[in-house]
Amino acid sequence: MKQRLITALKALLIGASMLIPGVSGGTMAIILNVYDKLLSAVSHFFQNPKKNADFLLTFLIGGLLGVFLFSNVILSITNAFPFPMMFFFMGAILGGLPALVGHAKKDGRFQLRQLLYVLIGIAVVVGISMGPSKIFQTDSSGLDALAILFVAGVLCAVALILPGISISYMLLIFGLYEPAMTAIHTLDFGFLFPIGLGLIAGILLMVKLLEKAMTKAPQVTYPLIIGFLLGSLPEVFPGIPSGINWLICPIMLAAGFAAILLLSRLTADAE
Repeated sequence: MKQRLITALKALLIGASMLIPGVSGGTMAIILNVYDKLLSAVSHFFQNPKKNADFLLTFLIGGLLGVFLFSNVILSITNAFPFPMMFFFMGAILGGLPALVGHAKKDGRFQLRQLLYVLIGIAVVVGISMGPSKIFQTDSSGLDALAILFVAGVLCAVALILPGISISYMLLIFGLYEPAMTAIHTLDFGFLFPIGLGLIAGILLMVKLLEKAMTKAPQVTYPLIIGFLLGSLPEVFPGIPSGINWLICPIMLAAGFAAILLLSRLTADAE
């Protein structure tokens, strides 16, 4: 029961984090020491179906609670205090770097050539951000709308599975972020169901490939993830603060960084 509660709490935090543009749920899962378990439970589900189903169901319930409980709260606070909150989110993103660097080290060191993979990761995210701001049109109806949302869900699954790329960030690029937040708040299952099916399909397609990459080539995979993370920062950065925000924003940046580090240590100790 204690382990279930810990898993549900981690999932709650990960679910809430996925609502924030630029903040990756996958990165949060690594920080909270649950990412490898998730990949293994999905990829090797039939090796121990009862145990894996119990773990995944607990995680799913916690994650959905995080999404539904915090969607309106996060959106309202961010709209009311955009500069302080976005600096807090930037701090949270940066707070995930120590955990990722730890996974990327080889023989206790981060090698110079790994910086190339970091730069490639940054270039990928910057390239995505330079694309059209609204790839999908949400004014379609009938089967066209269902197909669009399903395809968007499959593509968002890449961001959901791959640490460093935010699913909220992908929704922004697709022009679906605000419709998705509204659908979550109003329980619009006509919108949520097809995009959810797409997410499941995309996860099943991606999970084995990513598990192999992270286990067989961590010194390449994790630097790329670090690059994805750093590349998402410009999208979160709200601009140069002014007035009282000159004082508040650096404090919020430090608070976000410290909160993620502390959360990582507390959850590790809890296990």
